Amino acid sequence: MISVFHLGTIDYATGLHLQQRLVELRKEGQIGDVLLLLEHTPVITLGRNAKAQNIVAMPEVLAQRGVEVFECDRGGDVTFHGPGQLVGYPIFDLRGFPAHDGKRKTLGVIEYVRRLEEVLIRTCADFGIPAKRISGLTGVWTEQNIEAKIAALGVHISRGVTSHGVALNVNTDLSYFNLIIPCGIESKPVTSIEKELGKEVSLEEVANSVSRNFGQVFESQILWLESLEGLTGPAVGVPAQPPAELRQMHRLDEETWA
Repeated sequence: MISVFHLGTIDYATGLHLQQRLVELRKEGQIGDVLLLLEHTPVITLGRNAKAQNIVAMPEVLAQRGVEVFECDRGGDVTFHGPGQLVGYPIFDLRGFPAHDGKRKTLGVIEYVRRLEEVLIRTCADFGIPAKRISGLTGVWTEQNIEAKIAALGVHISRGVTSHGVALNVNTDLSYFNLIIPCGIESKPVTSIEKELGKEVSLEEVANSVSRNFGQVFESQILWLESLEGLTGPAVGVPAQPPAELRQMHRLDEETWA
C-alpha cells in the first residue's frame, strides 16, 4: 500500500522538514510507504554533487524573480522547482519491495531509480508524449525531434528509506531554467508537457496519472489521503499550518544517488 497525499503549493524548507519527519517515522515503522505530490514556490536546489557555477544568474536577478536557493542531500546537480511543476517525494522503505533484477531479494538503489524513470515515462505516454531514458544521464527525455529533458530525478536513501524524488515539468515557466545549467548539462534543452502538446494541462490530471503509475510500477495499491492526519495521527508534530521558516534538513545521508 502506498498512501498518496497532494500537498498543493509549499515552500522548499517546509517540504524538507516534512520529508525528514516522515522518513524518521518510516524508519521506526510507525507509518507505511508514502508519496507526497506537490508544487514548490520558485527555488533552485543544489544536490550533493552540484557545482555552484551552474547557477548562472546573479543573486540580484534571483531576488528579483523571487527564487530561493537551497543546498540539500539528494544526489545530482542543480535543478529548479516552481509553479506548474509536479514534484513527487516517495518515502519508501525499499526493503519492502522485491527486486526483479535477479541480483538481490529487495529493491536496490539503481533499480529504484529505473522504476522512478518508468513511472515518468508512462505518465508522459498517458498524455501522448513519447519519452525515454538516455544512457549515462539521469531523468526522462522526449523522443521526438530534439531530445529535451521533461523530468528530473534526485534521491537520497538512509537505512533503506528514500526521500527526495522526481520533478515533472507540466505547465512550468521554462524561462526559470535559464537561471541555471540544469543538472549541469548544457547540450540538451528542457521542456514540459505544455510545450510538447501546445496547451496547458491540468496538474490534477497529471497527479492522478503519476499516482496510478506508481501503483503499477511498484506493484502496490494506492490510497489517496485527504490530510496528513489520516497518515500520522494528531501527535506526530507535523504542523497543519507550517511556519514560514523551518530549518533545513540535517545531513544524515548514508547513501546518495546522482
